[in-house]
Amino acid sequence: MTATAPAAPADRTDPGPRGRAGGGGPRRASFAFTLVLLGVLLVVSATAGMAIGSVRVPPGEVWGIVTHALGADWSEPTWSRARETIVLDVRAPRVLLGVVTGAGLAVVGAALQALVRNPLAEPYLLGVSSGAALGAVSVIVLGLGVFGALSLSVAAFAGALLALLVVYATARAGGRITSVRLVLSGVAVAAVLTAVVDLLLLTSGTGDQARAVLAWTLGGLGGVRWAGLWLPAAALLLGIGVLLVQARSLNLLLSGEEAAATMGLDVARFRARMFVLLSLVTGVMVAATGPIGFVGLMLPHMVRVLVGGDHRRVLPTAALGGAVFLVWADIAARTVAAPMEIPVGILTALCGGPFFLWLMRRDARRASDRGVVG
Repeated sequence: MTATAPAAPADRTDPGPRGRAGGGGPRRASFAFTLVLLGVLLVVSATAGMAIGSVRVPPGEVWGIVTHALGADWSEPTWSRARETIVLDVRAPRVLLGVVTGAGLAVVGAALQALVRNPLAEPYLLGVSSGAALGAVSVIVLGLGVFGALSLSVAAFAGALLALLVVYATARAGGRITSVRLVLSGVAVAAVLTAVVDLLLLTSGTGDQARAVLAWTLGGLGGVRWAGLWLPAAALLLGIGVLLVQARSLNLLLSGEEAAATMGLDVARFRARMFVLLSLVTGVMVAATGPIGFVGLMLPHMVRVLVGGDHRRVLPTAALGGAVFLVWADIAARTVAAPMEIPVGILTALCGGPFFLWLMRRDARRASDRGVVG
């Protein structure tokens, strides 16, 4: 089965309103409408995330608490101190972490699929999240605090980068990268890294520590505080900023390495820089939330249906879509089995597993059709 990637439109400036039929005008309007719609959905989702829980807070009261905290005295506070604490200190940081993590994982998935020209590429499937988890767990269990408060994120970044390089080198060893070889390499590397994580947990000093780390490895947004948000937010802004600047190069890669090189792209150097950047973003996200899978697989494919394959449109749309998706996944994790909380990584896997199987089946069908035609 040969690797396939979503087709990207030619890198050109969209024609204006007077351009030819089917030109850039209608597509721009559609793209703008999609961004506005997702932006509205994100605001609604964030409001729901702060309102829904064991203690229900009316949406109007949520906005009153938030705006009052920001210094807007539009009305006299009518809520209790307990509700204000729940919204501002418990739910708001959790919702914002979901927004940042969902956006980051979706953007990383979209970029990875272009870099390796494979629609199945995703941090979780390729073992990148497992590498980041191993780095973070090593710091927690072994007490390796060389970099102080940043030790967890630095170790997660190093583990993510190492895992990605190993998977890519293994998949490419036989020549052309195929979907099967890439996924098998990712599964094998992830299995080895997960086994090492389990070994660290089994040999850790206390049972309480092992249970806490095990719960973290299932992925979740609970327990975050405001002080823990700045690093994931900074990593997201850096990642999206750099990727948007490099969107043209990502588009070129979709046409093949030789074609991209003909257009002046140094493919090896560009890919190496992008691997470092994506590993950094993934490592920081995993350090904050634990491994959360399949967000980077599902959202890029969904948004390409709406805005096409141009990464100048895919990246911001995927960021908004990923943020909305993970906020609602966290709401479901808190409410489906209340008062027990389900790790959000389990819910994303329940959604992403069937999607992955469908994607594999579609890819196989397309490859079979091309073989029949040829």
